Amino acid sequence: MRQKRYNLFSEQLKKQFGGRVHKISVDAGFGCPNREGSRAQPGCLFCDPGGSGAVGIERALPVGQQVEQGKEVMTRKYKAKQFIAYFQPFSNTFAPVPELRKLYDEALTVDGVVGLAVGTRPDCLEEPVLDLLAEFDRRTYFWLEIGLQSTHDSTLDLIRRGHDYQVFLDAYAAARARGLKVCVHVIIGLPGEEREQVLATADEMARLKVAGIKIHLLHILDNTELGGMYRRGEVDILGQDEYVSLVADFIERLHPDTLIHRLTGDGPRHSLLAPLWSLNKWEVLNAIDDELEKRNSRQGSLCRFTA
Repeated sequence: MRQKRYNLFSEQLKKQFGGRVHKISVDAGFGCPNREGSRAQPGCLFCDPGGSGAVGIERALPVGQQVEQGKEVMTRKYKAKQFIAYFQPFSNTFAPVPELRKLYDEALTVDGVVGLAVGTRPDCLEEPVLDLLAEFDRRTYFWLEIGLQSTHDSTLDLIRRGHDYQVFLDAYAAARARGLKVCVHVIIGLPGEEREQVLATADEMARLKVAGIKIHLLHILDNTELGGMYRRGEVDILGQDEYVSLVADFIERLHPDTLIHRLTGDGPRHSLLAPLWSLNKWEVLNAIDDELEKRNSRQGSLCRFTA
């Protein structure tokens, strides 16, 4: 396998744990502050009613059983032995602290689980919750994953995110003050965003020297408001070549030490409207590698914040 020109998270896990570590997605039945409570909003434009990443997870099962079931699949397919329980759909800090503690503890009781990853929103990280996450960080291998999507308030408003960039900055600073490793999620291809705005988000991630990043391709799913806009011809989508070029640009601007957790994604086939080329995930990943090789470039080549 050729040498990657970026810092791959999975390789860091191999070094730390002496072998592959597989993530098992868990749906603990959380909600989202952007859909519930006083905001009275239907959620982000792009979000499926079931929540991001909910495909294939049996939400009715207790957390421990979900992890056991995922472990069984991973062991059968990949002979996996080590796992991270990933609380993924919706906002996995959107509950009282005692309930969160119970659910996280339940995941850690499964044999072979070496760590936790908790995905949430920046407006769902109050001080007591952050204190709890810091407690788990002291007990196990832990990542806090924060969905940001864009650093631009105009975009956040357009996609109906329900918070501005400053809310993220405040949550990020509070998490880092507690020593938490933070993986930030961003989306490339959001409505109205130009190349310069995407690159400005990359520069901001470099300035913050985020520990990890997930770069997502915007998926337009059926049964979402964005899907309706797409059907009406109100949304443009990126071609594969354009996306690959933008991701390479983004990688070049990241801090060299940031771990890259994801560079694209493959949306659920049954509900994906566009872009259909995203279903060829490995083709896209190989194209990103080819682009960096063609440029003779790598992660951090154009980073302005390495001092």
